[in-house]
Amino acid sequence: MKIKKRDFDKEAASWDEHPARVKLAKDIADAISKQIVLTSDMNAVDFGCGTGLLTIQLQPLVHSIIGIDSSQGMLDIFNTKIAKLKLPNVRSLLVDLDKGDSLAGKYHLIVSNLTLHHIKEIIPLFDQFYTIMAPAGYLCIADLDLDDGQFHDNNTGVFHFGFDRATLRKSFTGAGFDNVQDMTAAEVVKPTLNGEMRQFTVFLMTGQKRSE
Repeated sequence: MKIKKRDFDKEAASWDEHPARVKLAKDIADAISKQIVLTSDMNAVDFGCGTGLLTIQLQPLVHSIIGIDSSQGMLDIFNTKIAKLKLPNVRSLLVDLDKGDSLAGKYHLIVSNLTLHHIKEIIPLFDQFYTIMAPAGYLCIADLDLDDGQFHDNNTGVFHFGFDRATLRKSFTGAGFDNVQDMTAAEVVKPTLNGEMRQFTVFLMTGQKRSE
């Protein structure tokens, strides 16, 4: 069954108006900083950056960071922020894997926040992450623990209702990443589809490419 893609372009203008999203980006940035020593010589990528909430949190801690997204609407908002804040070490890049685009370059750090559940086939993506990762670089994935499809108001474009951490660890190791670790990075309290308030947990899973 084909799942319809979510139109993030239409949501871009009001995306940052949700305080929970802003707080989540900060929580994930804090968690990454606790798990990994971020240094001023790191070139980084934020895959599925949206309006750059996480990207801008990490920007002062690395040498450079590229925000990658498949939504031009999201990147337009992000580019406005880059210009307003005068961030010379930040840029955006439109990449749509569904249209045959691929990732390129070499990076010391790849991060992604609440994007993986929108990717139907994650194994090929992990293989691309490994290919563009510099030796001893780090992959940091933040996403939902299993949520029974209750987290989103609309499950359009959602291929995974959260992730089982043990299963996802196998995706990390299968792609070649070592030292795989996970932690609970954030909690989000919001109403489910049936209107009941529920606490959802967001994990951070990290892995490191082998040194060559």
